[in-house]
Amino acid sequence: MAKKISKKLVIDASVARSCGRENSIMPTSKNCRDFLLEVLEQSHYFVMTPEIKAEWDKHQSSFALKWRAKMIAKKKLVYISEALLPELRKQIEATPEKDNNIKEAMLKDCLLIEAALATDKIVISLDAKVRRYFNQASVTVKNLKVILWINPDKSEDKAITWLQDGAKIEPARLLGYEQK
Repeated sequence: MAKKISKKLVIDASVARSCGRENSIMPTSKNCRDFLLEVLEQSHYFVMTPEIKAEWDKHQSSFALKWRAKMIAKKKLVYISEALLPELRKQIEATPEKDNNIKEAMLKDCLLIEAALATDKIVISLDAKVRRYFNQASVTVKNLKVILWINPDKSEDKAITWLQDGAKIEPARLLGYEQK
């Protein structure tokens, strides 16, 4: 039997906030909960920086708190004390985007990109809007093109199947992917 390959996943607090209890049937709550359970089952790692920890501490559901404790107990938490990339932030600020709200949204979630760049380049987030912004910015900010972005609440992302298949980097899931 082939050895499972564990990936380091940067999981946004949007997922932690949306996780429902074990008996929750609301689609987003169930999808986020099932995704986190599959991360645990498949032995992937959870990446945390001080900034991501602060977001989780502020927004996580009780289920996400228990899940996080299990990940820590299994030594499946990767803590990166410093992941900030000032040059990346400058590039985002310099994008031709005229709407400052869009730039602010990208800068706010840049912490996810920075942590992903320091590990396996994978972001898990419910934020489809900022994903779209990063997609557009990838034209000028080339570091964004190596980031794989999965939304556990989008059925077309097939997030759980992707985890079960080894969380492989697939070109069509990368920011800025252009179908040829």
